[in-house]
Amino acid sequence: MSAPAPSLRKSPMPSAVFVESVDPSTGEGVARFEAVQVSTIPGVFSRAREAQSSWAARSLPERCELLRRFQAELFDRREEVAEVICRETGKPRAEAIFAEIMFSLDTASFLVRNSRRFLKPQRVPHHNWALKSKRGRLYYEPLGVVALITPWNYPFAIPVGQVLPALAAGNAVLLKPSELTPWTGALVAELAERAGAPSGLVQVLQGGGEVTAAIIDARPDKVFFTGSVETGRKVAEACARNLIPSVLELGGKDAMIVLADANIDKASSAAIWGGFTNCGQACLSVERVYVEEAVAERFISLCVEKTKNLRVGSNADSEIDIGPMIRNKEIERVEAQLLDATSHGAKILIGGCRMPEKGPNFFAPTIITSVDHTMRLMREETFGPVVAIQTVAGADEAVRLANDSEFGLSASVWTRNAKRGREIASRLRVGSVMVNDVASYYSITEAPHGGCGASGWGRVHSRLGLLEMTNVKYIDEELLPHFAKPWWYGYRDGVAQAADRFTEMLFAPDRKRRWKALASDPRSLRPLIKKSGASKSPQTGTGSK
Repeated sequence: MSAPAPSLRKSPMPSAVFVESVDPSTGEGVARFEAVQVSTIPGVFSRAREAQSSWAARSLPERCELLRRFQAELFDRREEVAEVICRETGKPRAEAIFAEIMFSLDTASFLVRNSRRFLKPQRVPHHNWALKSKRGRLYYEPLGVVALITPWNYPFAIPVGQVLPALAAGNAVLLKPSELTPWTGALVAELAERAGAPSGLVQVLQGGGEVTAAIIDARPDKVFFTGSVETGRKVAEACARNLIPSVLELGGKDAMIVLADANIDKASSAAIWGGFTNCGQACLSVERVYVEEAVAERFISLCVEKTKNLRVGSNADSEIDIGPMIRNKEIERVEAQLLDATSHGAKILIGGCRMPEKGPNFFAPTIITSVDHTMRLMREETFGPVVAIQTVAGADEAVRLANDSEFGLSASVWTRNAKRGREIASRLRVGSVMVNDVASYYSITEAPHGGCGASGWGRVHSRLGLLEMTNVKYIDEELLPHFAKPWWYGYRDGVAQAADRFTEMLFAPDRKRRWKALASDPRSLRPLIKKSGASKSPQTGTGSK
């Protein structure tokens, strides 16, 4: 099925600004969308808040029914959606289906099955005997209006992975897609509308950085941002000024540790897929490989050989492995890192150059060795089809180098010894580690995604990601409301001494001292008992005579 491109044939108003969707394989425009005018954003928020108020009042099963219909709409239109993704990003069709369509369908299924269990009120037991007259519960309430600022590299899966839990939790959504992939972003809202989302509940705001700034200035109830560290810092600063909570996913510099006992054939295949999927433009890309010297030569040889067999080209060919990079600016960053590395002794074994015969934004998949941490290539996020391999003496050195990064998103460990793999994984300072696989945990809807350090904070996906869309409220109920509390005012008649004796009964460091306090003269606790029983009506709630 061919998706019709949005067109604007009428002459636009002079003040109108448009966002153009460009096919990175050819450099040609494929669609145009009118950018939202910043002055209209307060009105957008008003519509969102009105829609959210009635949406939050609906039952959770009703909200999940919308997700189920979204899933059905996506399934029926999956070919069209995949085509739009491919035209805007240049990625192979197989990757659009695996990483975007299948993930989004599964996200809907996961939330429909589990939202009621995750969001139901939760009893909070009280362990302290002094507070046993209370009963507490946690309630997971909607935040209100959440703003999602999403990137171009996975322009469908990332917003869907946040829109659906936001709706399940009872929120309204303002989605600001990347200006490089406006068509895919528009499709998310269109599918939600076709699924029956009330007017104003899911709105797409097209535009650039000025729109992002205006959205935050309008004070949404939470901001979810996925993108670069540089932009993430600006988003975090703007949110902090307005005391808006945020979740930031800012990319990574993922390390792969290959031990001598690993299956080297499988590990090398994983390295080139993990490094080159989506043309290396993924936050979970394998960008650094640390391989033990006993198997380094064979591992590197296999990586080079397998890279030679990859098919690079336009997604018009359904059998290509790697498409173009998104824009020339991204290629220039990769070239600058490679130039810095080679000037300091690194060796490019394959690739490392543009492929103009393929189109304007193609870059050859690259294997580079003899690297070290003095090079930008090993410190900065590359976000391109480059796998840098460094030989290490052993696992300890590999762990040290893997942790020598400001990023902390994900990593992988390769070994035939599962126990050793888990032990090494526990020493890595990242948000997730895969043992004998790379990156694919992202498609596991039960697995949380997020990192630490320059990779950001907060989590998406899983139960934790759903709870990020809620305000966690604790409600406590007093089961003996007619009795005054010992800690209320009236600090005389030995109350402090009685409180200290009671504290010793509860918290003395050894059992003997606790029993001694319990068995001592019970009259020492009389001031507390007397206060509790002194008031049986609100008029004498202090418990003092």
